[in-house]
Amino acid sequence: MSIIEVKNVNRSFRNGKETADVLKNINLTVEEGEFVSIMGPSGGGKSTLLYLLGGLDMPTSGTVSIAGRDLSKLDDKKLCAMRNEELGFVFQFYNLVPNLSVEDNISLPLMIAGKKRSEYKAKLDEVLEIIGMTDKRKLTPRELSGGQQQRVAIARALVFDPKVLFLDEPIGNLDSKTGTKIMELFREINQKYGKTIVQVTHSEASAQYGTKLVKLVDGRIESEEIISSESSKHNIRNSADIAKATNF
Repeated sequence: MSIIEVKNVNRSFRNGKETADVLKNINLTVEEGEFVSIMGPSGGGKSTLLYLLGGLDMPTSGTVSIAGRDLSKLDDKKLCAMRNEELGFVFQFYNLVPNLSVEDNISLPLMIAGKKRSEYKAKLDEVLEIIGMTDKRKLTPRELSGGQQQRVAIARALVFDPKVLFLDEPIGNLDSKTGTKIMELFREINQKYGKTIVQVTHSEASAQYGTKLVKLVDGRIESEEIISSESSKHNIRNSADIAKATNF
């Protein structure tokens, strides 16, 4: 079953009298439970496409639908609620609040939505268990390593049990060994918990953790291919690939 459908999407930006066509006639389908890696050179439109998929931006033309809902037809309140409660985002920069504890940072989406944290205690405990940081729930970000901070950001994205998890260069700030562990965590979240994931990356090694690879070049989808499980397993054993691909 399709969870994301992109039809004839174009995205242009005006800069004075100039118009830049960043995305050109994009058609893409993401099935429930897939782990899709969108890969391509810098400036090719990867992040722009991710922001359209997550409702952080709107196409110049064409449609983006999640679970059968055209995002352009949702009012601001409904779109904001969808982004907060049905979609999860993990970025290169962790965006944690420095003076809040781990569990308070994870609970931020609940506070924004006006939910009582006490009603989500079981979910909070679950996501802390998933990221392996149950014993660090009272620490603040400044007491954590970069990898641990990214794990907190992942837990924050999962606390509402979103339909889709969007990743924008999620290991771009991490060393190769830590990056490998984070990619293994995403793979576990996809396989063990059945979470649909869409990631943007410039790293071939990171892309291979997914189940489908979409190559985006100059704003157009150049190819789509299924990633074999053997290729993915090999990649997990070879953390040196990530170091090479991400220039660490």
